[in-house]
Amino acid sequence: MIKNIALGVLLLVSGFAIAQNTAMTGTEAKAFVTKVSAESRQIKTLQSDFTQTKKMDFLDKSIITQGRMSLKAPNMLSWKYTKPYQYAIVFKDNKIFINDQGKKSSVDAKSKTFEKINKLIVGSSNGQMFNDPEFTVAYFKNNGFNIAKFTPKSSQLLKYIRQIELYFPKNQSTVSQVNMLEASGDTTNIVFKNTKINAPVPASEFSL
Repeated sequence: MIKNIALGVLLLVSGFAIAQNTAMTGTEAKAFVTKVSAESRQIKTLQSDFTQTKKMDFLDKSIITQGRMSLKAPNMLSWKYTKPYQYAIVFKDNKIFINDQGKKSSVDAKSKTFEKINKLIVGSSNGQMFNDPEFTVAYFKNNGFNIAKFTPKSSQLLKYIRQIELYFPKNQSTVSQVNMLEASGDTTNIVFKNTKINAPVPASEFSL
């Protein structure tokens, strides 16, 4: 579950599409990064509904879950699954709070793994995600999207993730869809909808 949250963190302010992707030129990539980074820094809050589809080799059917994500700059994040089960994780005060269908726990966010997750949270909310030294980033485009493909450099992250693809609709600086290829070979796709930027977020979203 935590590795799916790490994936979701990258998507906060930034797609899977059947289309022909072509590599951006250096000039195109620079313009894209500059635009997204500048607009991301203006985001103080972000809310979005999501649908997650996970495909696993040993299951015939995909696992589909739904939920809601909320972000409040600089470092508060709520990621709540609502269907078909209840699961919530909140990043706050250098800790990670978890509510697994009524069973509550917390983890020190300063641990090695969660420190990197928190770094991704900050990067996604202040436009610095493209400068994260933990990843190599390649840029592509098609008729509908600009695409950033993140490949981890860290052996620790490679234990969980092989590659993450962020799809930005043309002329938008927020992600609408993300694909992740996990180290196991499983794939995760998250689609965001009903995204609200800089709207009030109730304090209850960051409590369990």
